[in-house]
Amino acid sequence: MPDRQSTNDNNPFAPPPEGQPDQPWQPRLPEGSDEGSSGGPSGGPSGGPGWSSSQPGRSSDGFGGRPERSSGGGQGGGPGDGPDGGPDGGQGPGLRWDPTDPAQRRARYAVLSGMWAFFFSFFIQELALLLGALGVYWAISALRARVKAPEGPRSPVEIAAAATANRTKQTAAISGLVASALALMIVGSGFLVHFVYRDFYECRADALTRQSQLACNDLLPKPLQDTLGVRE
Repeated sequence: MPDRQSTNDNNPFAPPPEGQPDQPWQPRLPEGSDEGSSGGPSGGPSGGPGWSSSQPGRSSDGFGGRPERSSGGGQGGGPGDGPDGGPDGGQGPGLRWDPTDPAQRRARYAVLSGMWAFFFSFFIQELALLLGALGVYWAISALRARVKAPEGPRSPVEIAAAATANRTKQTAAISGLVASALALMIVGSGFLVHFVYRDFYECRADALTRQSQLACNDLLPKPLQDTLGVRE
């Protein structure tokens, strides 16, 4: 049976021995560790036991003082050190995509519309026509939009960030314009072929037998019979 005294020593919630006065609570340290000379049991600052160096210390005005940030990019932070590179976690000058900018939103819309229009141009031409027209409109409006220069002097970081955002917007808008234009060209060529060789398509739609469908191939030019005509 284990000794009761050793069990109480290992139990942080065990009551104190009989006859010993009450003491304020403090964390127990491993055997052989030194409490340190700075006033805390773990060698921390005098403000309390086990404090980290990144925590605010005591101050005469009643508020904790934040540790100063080193020039090498150490711990701590000051104005403009939010998670997104801006003050209080706002949008910093290094962002390449600003969702609050209408021109950048239209550039992204143009890319998405152009991609889906090019995909649907081989299957659903009516939907591809709609998406392609929207992509062209959004791309042109994004390219024509002018960036409003903020008032007052700007730092080199803000100037570089604005140039990066403008370049990204133009790249997205041009990509969406090209994809939408290709989709419209595919859909337009399909409509043009149906219009020029309308007699062939009407003959094939009205044919009731396989032989009558094959006879409709005579309404197409010889080079297009193998591509657009009815195959045996």
